Amino acid sequence: MMMKRAMFGLVTAALTLAGCAAPRDRLAGDDAPPVAENVDIDQYLGTWFEIARADHGFERNCHGVSAYYERREDGMIRVINRCWKDGLDGELDVANGRARLGDDPGNAKLEVSFFGPFFGDYWILDVAEDYSWAVVSEPEGRYLWILARDPQMDEATLQARLDFLQGLGFDTDGLIYPDQWESREAALRAGLPENAVD
Repeated sequence: MMMKRAMFGLVTAALTLAGCAAPRDRLAGDDAPPVAENVDIDQYLGTWFEIARADHGFERNCHGVSAYYERREDGMIRVINRCWKDGLDGELDVANGRARLGDDPGNAKLEVSFFGPFFGDYWILDVAEDYSWAVVSEPEGRYLWILARDPQMDEATLQARLDFLQGLGFDTDGLIYPDQWESREAALRAGLPENAVD
């Protein structure tokens, strides 16, 4: 089922390791983007589907992308990133990691690790009041995701997220919109724990 480990998904972006080429800074050297004022981590847990992303190598040709978060016994957050290579009928790729809260009192700045002791930034820039969508990036604005609880997002909601990002100085013209499942019910659960809660 799990064929290979790859650096992909909604939270691996912050883990640019030494020697890896990073994508260009989408904020063109501006200050770090502001984050959401307050994030309820327990409401943030569960499954998020990727609606749009900035282009980067570790998600190349990924579709049906999702991330699953749940509490661990040690207080950290379990992270499972999944994608299907080259299409929704392609090969499943899964990456397992962990996350912890950063230094932000509003819980909008997380740190994520997929490799040993190395943690990178995962910043929640904005999130819906009902946690139906979220916008995620990192301090330099090089990586960017628009996420939703459902694999499809209506055009008005999406456009509002794009307008928000453009107002922060992000270049949204080159965003990638992966193929996604028609609904949450249609989304495959391969790679998730049996007791995973949406």
